[in-house]
Amino acid sequence: MKVSLSALDTCESSFTPLVVIELAQDVKDETKEWLKNRIIAKKKDGDNNDDFLTMAECQFIIKHELENLRARDEKMIPGYPQAKLYPGKSLLRRLLTSGIVIQVFPLHDNEALKKLEDTWYTRFTFKFQPVDRIRGYFGETIALYFGFLEYFTFALIPMAVIGLPYYLFVWEDYDKYVIFASFNLIWSTVILEVWKRGCANMTYRWGTLAMKRQFEEPRPGFHGVLGINSVTGREEPLYSSYKRQLRIYLVSLPFVCLCLYFSLYVMMIYFDMEAWALALHEDSGSEWTSVLLYVPSIIYAVVIEIMNRLYRYAAEFLTSWENHRLESAYQNHLILKVLVFNFLNCFASLFYIAFVLMDMKLLRQSLATLLITSQILNQIVESLLPYWLQRKHHLRVKKKVQALKADIDATLYEQVVLEKEMGTYLGTFDDYLELFLQFGYVSLFSCVYPLAAAFAVLNNFTEVNSDALKMCRVFKRPFSEPSASIGVWQLAFETMSVISVVTNCALIGMSPQVNALFPESKADLILIVVAVEHALLAVKFILAFAIPDKPRHIQMKLARLEFESLEALKQQQMKLVAENLKDEPREESGKEKAS
Repeated sequence: MKVSLSALDTCESSFTPLVVIELAQDVKDETKEWLKNRIIAKKKDGDNNDDFLTMAECQFIIKHELENLRARDEKMIPGYPQAKLYPGKSLLRRLLTSGIVIQVFPLHDNEALKKLEDTWYTRFTFKFQPVDRIRGYFGETIALYFGFLEYFTFALIPMAVIGLPYYLFVWEDYDKYVIFASFNLIWSTVILEVWKRGCANMTYRWGTLAMKRQFEEPRPGFHGVLGINSVTGREEPLYSSYKRQLRIYLVSLPFVCLCLYFSLYVMMIYFDMEAWALALHEDSGSEWTSVLLYVPSIIYAVVIEIMNRLYRYAAEFLTSWENHRLESAYQNHLILKVLVFNFLNCFASLFYIAFVLMDMKLLRQSLATLLITSQILNQIVESLLPYWLQRKHHLRVKKKVQALKADIDATLYEQVVLEKEMGTYLGTFDDYLELFLQFGYVSLFSCVYPLAAAFAVLNNFTEVNSDALKMCRVFKRPFSEPSASIGVWQLAFETMSVISVVTNCALIGMSPQVNALFPESKADLILIVVAVEHALLAVKFILAFAIPDKPRHIQMKLARLEFESLEALKQQQMKLVAENLKDEPREESGKEKAS
């Protein structure tokens, strides 16, 4: 912090920093001067538009410019001959990996943050999320997550209300769950289609709905030989897609398959534990052994969470090593890797119990245990534990600032010291993943455990406040990111809803009451179940087609905007043609005079 302290000591009292670059304490002066000159050279064409851009937008622009500082003629970082530079390499990424730059993060705006907190989570009342305020402070990506979390929570309430009486009165009559399962399948389709419309309304209001991704800038971690992009004509790193495909299919894919095999191996150990607990209970029949029946499921749920988190780190490393040019491509490959593993890791045991063991009692027990345990663990690990650690650190910083005898802005110094030790928010990936798995628990086996939606609603009401708390007080302020939608997660939720059609139809077809209707021919039963499943899938796709992704007034506004853009382009072209026609007679008269 020596660098930060000296900077604060010499700055003007009205200076408000937007982004902090923390350097190592032993960084050489020539390195500091070189980095400062590179940043100033990038800034020289900028304008001061303090009233036009929000603080979050200014911080995003600074991040974008810092990440696009790339090596040109430099062979090494000045003062550090061991830190080699290659043309096209991201300077910021090289400085971070070399330990010269510790971290780069935007500072909180305490006044704006306090106003946001007062309308968001400090008062524990049932109210809508201040999505527009969240967008103004954190950006569109985080605002869309909180908007989706709120929408998904309210969308679960009908499922919870209908599922409760089924749980209380018709527990074993699986044939009576046909209506409930059918409602669930239609519900899952309608809520996802309606969300598209709500999302379009929000992003149009924010100006990101028509955002184009075709000419997205290369991601900071992308590296290659510096060359000219044949489409944009800009100088940027180039990397062979053939090499990338080799890395994906020869390294990443085998590794993912190996992890999936290990997950199934752990699942079989869990079933051995279940068999041991059941045998022990049947032998003794005591009350403590009946409690012991839940222990294997709880242990397995904890192991699942640990495996999910460890695999996440491996997936991030592999996806980064694949060297994707665009951030969107990087995110898509990362999400695909993580979703495949998490789906198998979380739901494979439930599918095995349902369709191999055919033990509905064990399925209910396992589903309830996995759902509740995962929710409790996520609340503790993601919010409560980091908040407790952050409070302890805050007290230490206050004591340090009070003992500081220096002529500096103590308030700003305290803020920088406090925030630099905060955890780094890694994006909405884990938050969406948690909702995706929750959606799976609710929809895949709804006819077996209809109470899952009620537990999900209770969890999400606390999740809204705990996520808001961690964004404002636990983690550093993240750089804002513009977004037009929730991206590939929309497709992930839609895929889960299609899988839920198959599982629920199969579970109902396996029930004793339905089997009793076809005592002689199981082939007829299978044909009827498959026909019902295809009919429900057809209804889902018809609903998805019938409900437009964008409201009519948004479609009209977008069409009007495109028309006006084309008209403006035509007028500009006509103006250029008219100017050229005026210039031609002058040139001809000039030639005649010269002759």
